[in-house]
Amino acid sequence: MFKRLMFCALLAAGPAAATREYMLPTLFDVEGVAADDVLNIRARPDASAEIIGTFAPDATGIEIVASEGNWGQVNTGESAGWVSMRYLRYRTDVWTEGALPDGFRCGGTEPFWSLEPRDEGLIWWTPEGETMFDTLEVLDSGVFRSPRRALMGSGEGGEIWASVTDKQCSDGMSDRRYGLEASVILQGETSQLYTGCCQITPAN
Repeated sequence: MFKRLMFCALLAAGPAAATREYMLPTLFDVEGVAADDVLNIRARPDASAEIIGTFAPDATGIEIVASEGNWGQVNTGESAGWVSMRYLRYRTDVWTEGALPDGFRCGGTEPFWSLEPRDEGLIWWTPEGETMFDTLEVLDSGVFRSPRRALMGSGEGGEIWASVTDKQCSDGMSDRRYGLEASVILQGETSQLYTGCCQITPAN
């Protein structure tokens, strides 16, 4: 019960929810780009900045991790860039009550680890091996479309508790940017704390 209360407090902490229609990070689809054209990804939030990548005119599930004016920050390869929000349509089905969006996964370094929900539970991985937690409970903050989540899993390997908050995050190894920060407690014979970043990009 104490851990549940602790994680609920973490979800409630932080700045007040934004008043706009969506909260970041979330997903968008390309809209308004001609069929024979592309949506440019630029190095800076500036129409004259270097083009470092593109999205197809029918691209979907684009994760916007931050915004600056009418520009949204995205990842491309091992770096981050910016796209014009004018050509993106917000998806309303990403953050729903007590659930995780498709493509949600977290990871960190020093040591390396990853966490990924599956239909059958939660997969935890480190270089030492993989653990399956066959029960998973997802709590949200109660704020409409807020990405803040608490994950609680259990299985033969013990228990896992994760707090996910909407905060800018770096993996420390690339120039990619993430809009979710995770703190994970793995409890077995001993308890270990891990920190890292999460993303919600669906698999293509």
